[in-house]
Amino acid sequence: MEIRAATEEDLAEVSAIYDHHARTSVSTFDDESPGPERWAWKVSPSARPGEHLLVVVAEDGDVRGYAESSVFRNRPAYDRTREVSVYLGLDARQQGFGRKLYDELLGLLRTDGMHVAVAVIALPNPASEALHKACGFAPVGVLEQVGYKFGAWVDTAWWQLRLDDEDPAS
Repeated sequence: MEIRAATEEDLAEVSAIYDHHARTSVSTFDDESPGPERWAWKVSPSARPGEHLLVVVAEDGDVRGYAESSVFRNRPAYDRTREVSVYLGLDARQQGFGRKLYDELLGLLRTDGMHVAVAVIALPNPASEALHKACGFAPVGVLEQVGYKFGAWVDTAWWQLRLDDEDPAS
């Protein structure tokens, strides 16, 4: 198994993993993948610090899952906060790939000087909540009935992780 930065050649597989989640679950509120173009800028040399797209590759060369970080809110006050997510292919669950992806991604965010990582989890999702807890995230709130998918209202849990030891008073 290898975890590495995604390349343009990985984007079709990344898109296929996301598309499966979009069509079959509430883990994303998209109904389908926007296509490989959605991630193309993250593999370009002009990607901003703190914006990463990583893939986990199995021994056979197939992309089994990915992790990404994105701008949390497009305001200067949030410059050191990133929203993070992990998506795994069906055959990659319960094998430790999510944890390995997050370990790598969170390390990169620390190196980039990021202060906080935020994850949004559509409920219910006990596996995702367990992963985030294992990675050190803490739940900070629930937004009730903020999404509507598959004929039902969906709540989202917000989880947060401090990435550094910076004193908030300074």
